Amino acid sequence: MNPEARNDARPALRIIPREQHTISRKNISKAALRVLYRLNEAGYDAFLVGGAVRDLLLGGRPKDFDVATNATPDEVKKLFRNCRLIGRRFRLAHVVFGPEIIEVATFRGTGEEEGAEGERHIVDGRIVRDNVWGSIEEDALRRDFRVNAMYYGVNDFSVRDYVGGMQDLEDRVLRLIGDPVTRYREDPVRMLRAARLAAKLGFTIDAAASAPFAELGSLLLEASPARLFDESLKMFLAGHGLKSFRMLEQCGLLQFLFPATARALKRGDEALRALVEQGLANTDERVVEGKSVTPAFLFAVLLWGEVRDLAHHQIARGKDANEAWTQAAMQVVAEQCQRVAIPRRFTLTMEEIWSLQPRFEQIQRKKVLRLLTHPRFRAAFDFLLLRAHESSAIRELGLWWDHAQQLPHDTLAAALPTHGGGNDPEMPAAATSPARKRRRRKPSTKSKPV
Repeated sequence: MNPEARNDARPALRIIPREQHTISRKNISKAALRVLYRLNEAGYDAFLVGGAVRDLLLGGRPKDFDVATNATPDEVKKLFRNCRLIGRRFRLAHVVFGPEIIEVATFRGTGEEEGAEGERHIVDGRIVRDNVWGSIEEDALRRDFRVNAMYYGVNDFSVRDYVGGMQDLEDRVLRLIGDPVTRYREDPVRMLRAARLAAKLGFTIDAAASAPFAELGSLLLEASPARLFDESLKMFLAGHGLKSFRMLEQCGLLQFLFPATARALKRGDEALRALVEQGLANTDERVVEGKSVTPAFLFAVLLWGEVRDLAHHQIARGKDANEAWTQAAMQVVAEQCQRVAIPRRFTLTMEEIWSLQPRFEQIQRKKVLRLLTHPRFRAAFDFLLLRAHESSAIRELGLWWDHAQQLPHDTLAAALPTHGGGNDPEMPAAATSPARKRRRRKPSTKSKPV
């Protein structure tokens, strides 16, 4: 299907009435409902749209709620005092309710109709500015996947489906709207979105939508590193990171997002694969349990293989170990940040986690006690446990440090050598047993000779 065919197509509207779908207002954010009702009362059309409608129809609980309307951003701002306008490429209205933000977008148009309002700028097939307003029918055709192009309205509580999204939900498949090659050239990040949504929803990617990945995957190199950082967080820190990772590999897209990770895994290191997958699985579990997660630890896991191999290579060539680890970390981080703009506050933590790994092997009193008080000890120790598949020595080291943390400070200090033998794999076992207490002698009751 070529772009002209897409633009000339006319959607076939299917209206699903309230009694035939599962969306209930009790599962919709009160803030989103307020926005919808206020826009309707002011005479505008307004609908819940996108991933929120999709997830509600699948029985999920969306975290974000987006609204589409025929009101322009300036008109939305006039209705809500708690509104701010953002964006140049895509101009949007954000209506703020405390910690919650409802994103309100004006219906997008194709820009081909006479008298179309706004501007749209395309360079080499990529959309660099898109602020052309249109009708809801045009807006549906402008969206990426059919499952994301359904609209829920509070005027009659129906779902409006213009492109066959309900059928795709039933088939559990992701299909692009329009010609896949054209859509990916417009926005290469759509390839990552396809992989992420397929992993999140447990859907398959339609063959026509996945076929261009091999040819167009390199277009991701032109995407904004800051935008790719945001997309990485959505993939790996939302509770389906392991599935997203495997989907990226399956689609051949990992090399364009994390080239160092792809190179290291390509060398066939099964211990590294176990570390990466276990790290992602642990993160998913923490997200499900509502525990905190940090991008720093996850990125440290993903890039560990390349850092470790590079540091070992430099040490083998005679470079000082500390310098080798520092340079390896800086080199890998610098390369990765050209693809994904990882903020400095996270890269500093990553570098500390990596640099502490060889220090776990130094079993000497001062070094052990100093390491136990390091601010990044807990993260570095968790990382050490992930490395258990690397060797039996690393596994034993992890067990020793686990025991060491449970011992009283004085007992641990007394059992550790003050110097020498710091890297002896047998030495740590001495600290797992408490030191024997000296028995106090009872004072003699016999009288001393005069």
